[in-house]
Amino acid sequence: MKSFKYTINGNVYKVHINSVEEDIAEVEVNGTPYSVKMEKPAKKQMVALKRPAQAPTTASGEPVVSRPAGGAAGAVRSPLPGVILSVDCKVGDTVKRGQKLLVLEAMKMENTIPADRDGKIVEVKVNKGDSVLEGADLVIIG
Repeated sequence: MKSFKYTINGNVYKVHINSVEEDIAEVEVNGTPYSVKMEKPAKKQMVALKRPAQAPTTASGEPVVSRPAGGAAGAVRSPLPGVILSVDCKVGDTVKRGQKLLVLEAMKMENTIPADRDGKIVEVKVNKGDSVLEGADLVIIG
């Protein structure tokens, strides 16, 4: 199975583990075989599945930080949390699907946020330099 080299009080011991069954290990120390009884049975390899991390909550159980509800009809929402680098539209502008509306910096990358439909800009909900969460309404297209 496995071999180890131990030095105890200046003496070198070559230990080879031949087998382990329940709480008995068959070992060989410097060529001499031994049957060793262990206090606890050998641990079997187990894979522990981690639960997804839970968001921190207040004493009442409400989340400390939550994603914005973002329910405005026609809203273009932030795909990632980040900082607004530029706003390239204003209220009253007519936009086409795919047209650049703003630039969002997320994870040190600039992301162009395009219009997802043709229409007219009804409201711009962010300004340059604003920090936004994932799912936040950025622009409302009517």
